[in-house]
Amino acid sequence: MAEFKDAPAGAPLGTKLLTWTENRFPTAFEAYRVHMSEYYAPKNFNFWYFFGSLAMLVLVIQIVTGIFLVMHYKPDAALAFASVEYIMRDVPWGWLVRYMHSTGASAFFIVVYLHMFRGMIYGSYKKPRELVWIFGCAIFLCLMAEAFMGYLLPWGQMSYWGAQVIINLFAAIPFVGPDLSLLIRGDYVVGDATLNRFFSFHVIAVPLVLLGLVVAHLLALHDVGSNNPDGVEIKANKDARGVPLDGIPFHPYYTVHDLLGVVVFLLIFSAVLFLAPEGGGYLLEYNNFIPADSLKTPSHIAPVWYFTPYYSMLRAVTDPMVNVFVGLVAVAGVLAFLKGGLEGLWKWAPLVVAVVLGFLLKAFDAKFWGVVVMGAAVLILFPLPWLDRSPVKSIRYRPGWNKWLYGIFVIDFFVLGYLGIKPVSVAGTFISQAGTLFYFGFFLLMPWWSRIGEFKRVPDRITFHAH
Repeated sequence: MAEFKDAPAGAPLGTKLLTWTENRFPTAFEAYRVHMSEYYAPKNFNFWYFFGSLAMLVLVIQIVTGIFLVMHYKPDAALAFASVEYIMRDVPWGWLVRYMHSTGASAFFIVVYLHMFRGMIYGSYKKPRELVWIFGCAIFLCLMAEAFMGYLLPWGQMSYWGAQVIINLFAAIPFVGPDLSLLIRGDYVVGDATLNRFFSFHVIAVPLVLLGLVVAHLLALHDVGSNNPDGVEIKANKDARGVPLDGIPFHPYYTVHDLLGVVVFLLIFSAVLFLAPEGGGYLLEYNNFIPADSLKTPSHIAPVWYFTPYYSMLRAVTDPMVNVFVGLVAVAGVLAFLKGGLEGLWKWAPLVVAVVLGFLLKAFDAKFWGVVVMGAAVLILFPLPWLDRSPVKSIRYRPGWNKWLYGIFVIDFFVLGYLGIKPVSVAGTFISQAGTLFYFGFFLLMPWWSRIGEFKRVPDRITFHAH
């Protein structure tokens, strides 16, 4: 049995209550010390480090508003749209809760995209934080699944037909595709069974997995320590008490620091919430204010903005694009063969692999490879810690042209997102194909380009200027 400690004589009631609680629940107080008051974070965090805590804030907003929406929502194909209208029109403050949830979905992706980009430019995925990055990518995957399933629930025109298009994509998978799409729908068409399945996953299954991954992400981060803009390990320089010389306690310093980000975020979030909750049709499509009609297809079907870069990559894969892939595989195989490095029969392995891949590319329909490209665009983020061979972590100490490369990558992602919203056109398809090739080239060629150039010397201690 743990040893009890007594509060000092004449101590305030609050101190006595804390002492009483700590004697009976010491694990909570130990967790507070390990993860807050005695968790030492680098003292040079900048504004890029707001977005991790903001992601936690938006997650709480989504959970709380979701609970109140579920109280009035009916997961029934005949009643779902009307129940959303009931929430908007008749439930006290229901319109606010619904708009908080829909705006929060877009806000979630914005802060997560910025959080991931910060990890990319500062090398936060490199040793020893590989597992932190993998958990983060898994969170992103769960978030996409959660958003997709939640998007069907309002049962509007765009919800219905968007789900119809995306689920039908699974039918393009050879051999198991038709059965898989039938399993997802629960019926031969998107209907009441589909709505009930998506509701169950959106409200219960995926959030449980998401919360577990968030906990794992934070625990893994606090075990190895946070990265910083310099990419210097603060644990390498400690004082006599074992405290990092360049570290400060997360609480109260960074809790106060993050409050600034929270205030600014809530100001922007509230402005959108009260002044433009539909976001000009980007946050809530106007077609989604029309009840789902299986007999009337919208003139243009597109997913929500945060999925459009991947949707654009899917549409970019046409038969000519597959021929380009075959050509690239052939060139890669020939170059690998000429470079050598293998002996005996193994030296022919690159050519054999190239021939097999080329045959597979031509054997299956372009629609299937579009699905593969869309999935690979997300999955390629997972091996990033091993693709990046740079001797330094932070972009601050990499060659100057790296900043331009990352800037082009961001522009490419925005262009793909914009094209994914627009109807298909010849020019748009060509640009999206070029953008898709650049997107994958950025990652697949990273083992080569991340090592070239003149790198700056990384300081032994982090650089910090008080402000």
